[in-house]
Amino acid sequence: MKIWRIPDQVIRLAVVLVAAVAVLVVVRGRFVPASFGETGHYRADAVDVVAAQPIRYAGSQICVECHDGEGEAKSGSFHRTVSCEVCHGPAAAHAEDFESQTPLIPRERGAECLSCHEYLSPRPTGFPQIIERLHNPLQPCIGCHDPHDPTPPEVPESCSACHAQIARTKAVSHHLTLECETCHDAQAEHREEPRSFLPRKPTAREFCGSCHSESADSPADIPRVDLRDHGERYLCWQCHYPHHPES
Repeated sequence: MKIWRIPDQVIRLAVVLVAAVAVLVVVRGRFVPASFGETGHYRADAVDVVAAQPIRYAGSQICVECHDGEGEAKSGSFHRTVSCEVCHGPAAAHAEDFESQTPLIPRERGAECLSCHEYLSPRPTGFPQIIERLHNPLQPCIGCHDPHDPTPPEVPESCSACHAQIARTKAVSHHLTLECETCHDAQAEHREEPRSFLPRKPTAREFCGSCHSESADSPADIPRVDLRDHGERYLCWQCHYPHHPES
């Protein structure tokens, strides 16, 4: 008579599974809080812990009860969805005692503005961003922008509103009187979505030659070159910086 026998590998696998279950039960009992799962997939005691923390934020509705002028200005501005305490810090203590507890008032150039407006490539195209070291260096943000209604003091009608460094460089060059659109083909949409509608720059030597070639119909004091042998196969702006061509 043949006796059926459990294979050894099955027995070993069963031992491993039983050991794993035992370890899981021990670990769960050791590390999972007792209140976990009572009211949901979280530790129920955490609700009491959070509720016991001091209240630090008052909320914008409390702020505008006293600062109605600032609230009205902000409600119609680009900052309408930004809570007051994003810039001024927690204000619950100020709401309780406005004389001795004063909120943060960011008057210096710093993280309060740059945390949102410092240039980062992942930020949405069209969101106002600056390169801090190039944008009006050393000037406080509130010197030009009202934080409660941060509409730029000058709507970017001119290129210098965003390209200030280039504008300053061109201002001391012989190209001072040239409008940017003389050389750059910029679509109107570039003002609203600058990175989606990039301006184009000249792609042929003949463009600069319209002013600087020997046969150009331009004022006589403009420097001339013979396009046939000057620079040869290179585009003009590969050797001359157009915003300061003297350099």
